[in-house]
Amino acid sequence: MTSATDFPEQLRNDDAAEVKPDESGESGKSGVWGHGRAESDAASSAAVRDSGIIDNPAPADGESTGFEFESAPESVSESEPASESVDASSDVESAAPTSDSRAAAVTIPSGTVVLAATPIGNTGDASARLVALLERADIVAAEDTRRLYDLARRLGVYVNGRVVAYHDHNERGKADGLLDQVETGATVLVVSDAGMPTINDPGLAIVRRAIERGLPVTCAPGPSAVLDALALSGLPTDRFCYEGFLPRKHAERVQYLRTMLGERRTIVFYETPHRIADSMDDLLDAFGPNRPMALCRELTKDYEEIRRGTIGEIRQGVIDNPPRGEMVLVIGGASDEEAEAAAPSSLSVEDMAVLAIDRALEDGLRIKDAIAQVVQEHPQADGSLANRKQVYQAVLDIKG
Repeated sequence: MTSATDFPEQLRNDDAAEVKPDESGESGKSGVWGHGRAESDAASSAAVRDSGIIDNPAPADGESTGFEFESAPESVSESEPASESVDASSDVESAAPTSDSRAAAVTIPSGTVVLAATPIGNTGDASARLVALLERADIVAAEDTRRLYDLARRLGVYVNGRVVAYHDHNERGKADGLLDQVETGATVLVVSDAGMPTINDPGLAIVRRAIERGLPVTCAPGPSAVLDALALSGLPTDRFCYEGFLPRKHAERVQYLRTMLGERRTIVFYETPHRIADSMDDLLDAFGPNRPMALCRELTKDYEEIRRGTIGEIRQGVIDNPPRGEMVLVIGGASDEEAEAAAPSSLSVEDMAVLAIDRALEDGLRIKDAIAQVVQEHPQADGSLANRKQVYQAVLDIKG
């Protein structure tokens, strides 16, 4: 592997702009492990912790920042405690990897976009392909450049290519510029903070544009929180669906879970610590207490924890011992009986009006109360509820 002393002490930034010292006191000039030519971007200013593990920001409102087990430090906001954030390989992180020969043997495709998975917690899970790509790609498009440099430092890798910030807020605007470089023969490596790009992380925009422009795209696969949790859950893995983060708001979450009542496949969700208690309440209301599930956190790290049981048991465990850090929830699919019971009735507004009139007469209810009951009992196929005013108008039309 190239030595840090093999490079002249000069700036590698294309614009020859001044590079300020990083927080470790090392200058950002060439020859520093993990540092290449960085493109300044506000989104890449996350502070590096003294321990070398970087704080994990809370997901944005749309949860599009992705699942970031890699740093998973926990604070009051949503991060892991520093004592629980250290990789199993932390004692040897600063040493150069022993897989130099394997990385050297990797072929780097020119004129190609490469999506590469990064470790979700344990640096030892980095592949030889990832190491080679970090060293030899012409351009590295990173969700957060500071996190990229920290990962490179821990892997003992020097990033030789130009580094650009590529995140949710700029990926559409930057995709074509990066692909222009691919057309000239450049290798563009796309990495997120943890796991595979495009899976709750940036990357989809450049993939779509590459397909439209007829440019090659490939993957360097690796760690995946979804597959890790699914495999460890003990629930069926032959058929499953990944649903990303649960909706943030209670009403939206309830409506969404209604649509999943008849889902027979194993269901995988992401969730954050400040919403897990409310989400477990809604899961209990939607699926009942007896569905099997697993709650997985700190995956691949020393403090990895898998809680298995029923929804009712896991909910009580969340109350008694709140889990910290972002987590993966794996829920068992619906039984045949549950799926049949959850099948949407697809009642029309007129059908609901007839039912409401009958309900009012039989139970001695006010028509508005009968309408409210009927509407609540017959959600639409998308989980939403019929408009009560429309049902009431249909009742008036029937009565003439």
